[in-house]
Amino acid sequence: MAIQGSSTTAARRIRLGMVGGGRDAFIGGVHRIASRIDDRYELVAGAFSSTPEKSKASAADLGVAPDRAYGDYVEMAKREARLKNGIEAVAIVTPNHMHYPVAREFLKRGIHVICDKPLTSTLADAKKLAKAAETSGALFVLTHNYTGYPMIRQAREMVQGGELGRIRLVQVEYAQDWLSENLEETGQKQAGWRTDPARSGLGGSTGDIGTHAFNLASFVSGLELDQLCADLDSFVEGRQLDDNGHVLMRFAGGAKGMLWCSQVAPGNENALKLRIYGEKGGLEWAQEDPNYLWHSPLGQPKRLLTRNGAGATASGQRVSRIPGGHPEGYLEGFATIYNEAAEAIIAHRDGKPAPEGVIYPGIDEGLAGVAFVTACVESSRRGGAWVKFESYNKRQQTRG
Repeated sequence: MAIQGSSTTAARRIRLGMVGGGRDAFIGGVHRIASRIDDRYELVAGAFSSTPEKSKASAADLGVAPDRAYGDYVEMAKREARLKNGIEAVAIVTPNHMHYPVAREFLKRGIHVICDKPLTSTLADAKKLAKAAETSGALFVLTHNYTGYPMIRQAREMVQGGELGRIRLVQVEYAQDWLSENLEETGQKQAGWRTDPARSGLGGSTGDIGTHAFNLASFVSGLELDQLCADLDSFVEGRQLDDNGHVLMRFAGGAKGMLWCSQVAPGNENALKLRIYGEKGGLEWAQEDPNYLWHSPLGQPKRLLTRNGAGATASGQRVSRIPGGHPEGYLEGFATIYNEAAEAIIAHRDGKPAPEGVIYPGIDEGLAGVAFVTACVESSRRGGAWVKFESYNKRQQTRG
């Protein structure tokens, strides 16, 4: 697409609904901005809050018609499926424990789902949702937004092209500091649900940011995780879920990896970093400086590759919107996932396959993320025992 406004605006906008994301919700606003950047969607309906009054107030803020503002996601799914101009896709931006029941309601009515990560709060729900997505015929998109960055697409292409040779080492980390104190006890909404097992699930930092790190490492390296060994901690007194995790990984084929996720590392804001090393060289990328990718060919000087600059590859150029030197970042990367989803939805509308090159995280990546969290928690509970990843990352078996 070289997302230049592209062929993309030729088709009418996709009618989008949203569940969650009302007043004072951080990620809902991000999803709305991302959906609008490439002019692919129009927000026309929503159940923006768990209470009808708050939902209608948020709808008014967002310019959504009062009769398309719902106090209940089930009511929304049923009515929108019946309307001639009902939504074609729904963005789910609720706390984790609501992802499965909400997604199920829309999937079974043939409405495409764009869901925030992680897929669900429990592995059992993840497997049930995978089954629901498989049988619905609708598309399922998971917003692991870091896979939308141009230099990440280029890194993936370079690995696939053999420029690093056989991969030996994968180092990935995502460090933050915002939960270094017991913020949840102050009533802070974002901290509250993220540290609550009933709403977040088994994992704290592992579920919130560890899944991003794991997904990114898997996306770029192309490696399949075989075994892991995890050491998780809750350093803040009284906290019920992990706020720091160290994970050793063994990949199929012999490569080794390390993952660190932490929300108690002072001085770190959103420090997601990836390093991959193979027989012929290495790659390094940092999310806080996303327009740059360091390439270190073995025995040669280290090279700085820039977005849309000299040495840019087709996959990175395809998802770049502006010339090199003008920064693109978090919102544009997020928008790329929405744009890729739009390409797939429009192709689905026309009964065609998605255009060549369209990539977005889906149900398989979502299931793998929840399986990763579950495996980490169980490994840590067993004193850092090595566990087989495959035993967690299996779809629900169909009963005969």
